[in-house]
Amino acid sequence: MARPRFWDPEGRRSGGIPTYPWKMAPDGLLTRRQLRAHGLRPNGQDVAAQLMWRSRRSKLGVRVAYLYRPDLAAPVRPLTEGRRRALAAANTARRTCPQCGRDAGYVLPAHLGVCLPCADGMPLAA
Repeated sequence: MARPRFWDPEGRRSGGIPTYPWKMAPDGLLTRRQLRAHGLRPNGQDVAAQLMWRSRRSKLGVRVAYLYRPDLAAPVRPLTEGRRRALAAANTARRTCPQCGRDAGYVLPAHLGVCLPCADGMPLAA
């Protein structure tokens, strides 16, 4: 039986990082999303291993998910009031149309840079 393309548990072909195919990671390692679901963050630790798989979404045709050890992870830092205000201000700026100055109620499309009524050239009702 042939080995899967991304099977490299010693990391010889992957720059020293153990590499596994999709859904074949060893038990006890978690991705960033899985750590976050457990209320943890990587805490500056090095990548313990990686998952690789073919994907049409990637320009290179290969996607990677890094795996971390949960025993070295730390709890997620709580959101402070200052960070909460800064996040709210940033989200408000993403929703505010620079042309008409109104809060569109949605994040403005980056390719337009303005709200949809302004992009269509329609006057807004006062």
